Amino acid sequence: MEVLKVSAHSIPTSVAGAIAGVVRDRNVVEIQAVGAGATNQAVKSIAVARGYLAPIGIDLVCIPAFASVVIDGEERTAIKLICEPR
Repeated sequence: MEVLKVSAHSIPTSVAGAIAGVVRDRNVVEIQAVGAGATNQAVKSIAVARGYLAPIGIDLVCIPAFASVVIDGEERTAIKLICEPR
């Protein structure tokens, strides 16, 4: 499964384009975000991606979960958002 990592500085429309492209090609994408700012950008990106995919008949849904990731040798908790068509 393709994993897209989103930061607090990510541009939602750019991430949305990546989400839409991966969903069209592979049918599922995982988005990872660590922290409130990154999670905010990820959720906005998913909302925009829904708009990109709706005209071609894809109803994008999101399944939230937690994931453990290692950043600079430290274990952190990330939000994992699995997006797929309904």
